[in-house]
Amino acid sequence: MTVDESVRRITVNDSRINIVFNADDGLKAPLELSEEKSLTSNHNESAADIFSEMGEMIGLDKVKDLIYEIYSLIQINKYRSDEGLKNSKQVYHMIFKGNPGTGKTTVARIISKMLNKMGVLSKGHLIEVERADLVGEYIGHTALKTRDLVKKAMGGILFIDEAYSLARGGEKDFGKEAIDTLVKVMEDKSDDLIIILAGYPIEMDDFLQINTGLPSRFPIQINFDDYSTDELMLIALKMASEKDYNFTGDAADKLKNIIQEEKDLRIHFSNARYVRNVIEKAIRHQAVRLMRRREKISRQSLMEIAARDITSNLNETKKVEGIYTV
Repeated sequence: MTVDESVRRITVNDSRINIVFNADDGLKAPLELSEEKSLTSNHNESAADIFSEMGEMIGLDKVKDLIYEIYSLIQINKYRSDEGLKNSKQVYHMIFKGNPGTGKTTVARIISKMLNKMGVLSKGHLIEVERADLVGEYIGHTALKTRDLVKKAMGGILFIDEAYSLARGGEKDFGKEAIDTLVKVMEDKSDDLIIILAGYPIEMDDFLQINTGLPSRFPIQINFDDYSTDELMLIALKMASEKDYNFTGDAADKLKNIIQEEKDLRIHFSNARYVRNVIEKAIRHQAVRLMRRREKISRQSLMEIAARDITSNLNETKKVEGIYTV
């Protein structure tokens, strides 16, 4: 099973890192990154470690290509500066659109570490928040809460999940105050802070329409597509293997059918999150099954997930006004 679909080879020789990508846009030549130039970081990870982490993620080819573009631009700008050439200032505020479990938060963490290594962000940490963390209870409270979170996020990324919820209360809602505060911060603090807004695709498109200036302030917009059934099976195998479990042939077939049925029925399918929940439930069921045995439990039995251990949530699901809930 090959899980490295975007990074074909990473080798480290002395102080240089050679990275070869499988990109459809022709960016396939080896890229050499010298760690001698301003690649200071508070993290112990090297640039090769960060790219390796990204390469191990299943799917997300377009996302990986975009991260590579950002990396390449920053590195080339360093070379241009060394030659006395001008560099245009880049804004890295982003919009992530996608269903749950498509890797948005994980990718944000990788980007924060990469930009720290490249000298764009001084700390490279990620602060993950939602509406309740930003919106206050009275006039002025929201701006105070938002500025406090921005202060904590300085030097890294402020990641706002379900960002569209900030606009759902109408003109008199305090969520608008959070948006206005963030817009101002994006202009004043862009040198050492990146803001990423994330949420469902349709809802995020509607959110961007509430303020004509919002889209231009987020020049990088990434669509996180749902994983295919085959990709989710690779994710499932990887998750199980990391926990020292494996599936029987019948169990793998059953899991694949369950994933496909769930994908067909759900409006907001939770992708890798759903797969993780099914596996965790299967592990619990396996434990109960083994405890009912009278004979000694073998190592193979401890590792093996059988078809009977895997169950679907479909029977627990009901349809409410076109939205499936569990």
